[in-house]
Amino acid sequence: MVVPRTLSGFKDRLPKEAMAKAKLLAKVSQVFESFGFVPIETPHLEYADILIKQGSEEIQKELYCFKDHGSRDVALRFDQTVPLARFISQYHNEVGLPFKRYVIGNVFRGERAQRGRYREFTQCDFDFIGSQCIACDAEIVQVVYASMVALNIEEFTIWLNHRDILNGICKYFGITDSKGIEATLRIIDKLDKIGKEGVCAELKKELCLPDKKIEGLLEAMSIKQIGAAEEFFAEINHLKDWNTELKKGIEELERLFEILSGLEMDRDTYRVNFSIARGLGYYTGIVYETTLNRLKNLGSVCSGGRYDNLTRTFSKENMSGVGASIGIDRLLAGLEELGLLSAKSTSARILIICMREMYFGFAYKLAESFRRSKVATEVYPEVNKLKKQFSYADCKGHEFVVVIGEDEFKTQTITLKNMTSGMQLDGLSFLKALEIIKE
Repeated sequence: MVVPRTLSGFKDRLPKEAMAKAKLLAKVSQVFESFGFVPIETPHLEYADILIKQGSEEIQKELYCFKDHGSRDVALRFDQTVPLARFISQYHNEVGLPFKRYVIGNVFRGERAQRGRYREFTQCDFDFIGSQCIACDAEIVQVVYASMVALNIEEFTIWLNHRDILNGICKYFGITDSKGIEATLRIIDKLDKIGKEGVCAELKKELCLPDKKIEGLLEAMSIKQIGAAEEFFAEINHLKDWNTELKKGIEELERLFEILSGLEMDRDTYRVNFSIARGLGYYTGIVYETTLNRLKNLGSVCSGGRYDNLTRTFSKENMSGVGASIGIDRLLAGLEELGLLSAKSTSARILIICMREMYFGFAYKLAESFRRSKVATEVYPEVNKLKKQFSYADCKGHEFVVVIGEDEFKTQTITLKNMTSGMQLDGLSFLKALEIIKE
């Protein structure tokens, strides 16, 4: 006998979690489409050379590569951005530019599994391709905000930064070459994991920076917006004099905030944080990270940014883009921890129970009528003890139970019970039962 087991880093989803995930994806898809984003699909499997050397060194180590039955070198996609670059290089004439797409699908990384992070996970990406206008960056923030609201998440923060700000701070403190800047940002990104002392030690070891410069560098990269945006930008205005990179980065954030300030968005939900450093191999402009205020240790549940070199590997015609990705699996883990997931493990509101075998024909006719009235309905497939059938409804989370039985005169009857309130009504017609259920 083969022992049933699941690979480390991979996960089965029971109905309750799978339904919650499906509902989340349906809600965010509606949000994407309300902004004009359209869906696309790309294969899980790509030619290996499409994916190799497209991500960071760490991601390259995590890539699943192998030979297929035709001895071709292939690899499982590790994100949705590289397939997008390949896709837009092939089809930009067909889809037209600018192009707004979203895609939902699984990706694979051979990394160490942890809470809300697996080796196979779902990425839910939305991107704006073919425009360098700051309005596109502002729209991505709007989509992130609208997605969180649609998922009934009330306490969240969208942290914003700009790669030119990070590059400018590095250059001000004497780190001018690209490798040195990348190493610095990679170490700074560990601040939450290894603390200030650990970051200082690594910066000193890898870059041979003196203590005074490390202290100044960390102080600058720890700048975070606390109050109103207008006051914050006034406070950091002097940083524009440090160099052109810092000036450009701050001014682009200011323009972004000008666009957002006129919208009906809670201004406390989006703030600037100079320590945000994402996708060192990708992002060239504004970057985003979204955290749940009550679960800060969970990490970002929606992140992204602007990338100006999306198609450089595949085409001489380089196209700029900006986008973000909702980490559905991590978000699910967070919502479960916060008690915000539904306890139901059924998609049906009603369970129909038959007291006698002869009533099944009527039961399925009744179920069909409920479904035509847009009420999801399930029929229990056996005649069994009422206690067992009601236990089934309670376990699955059905809101109502309809019992088809008979009265003392052997006349067929319909009884409706509300499983939440315990209210029970006998002798109902279909229309009356439907009216009560739809109240």
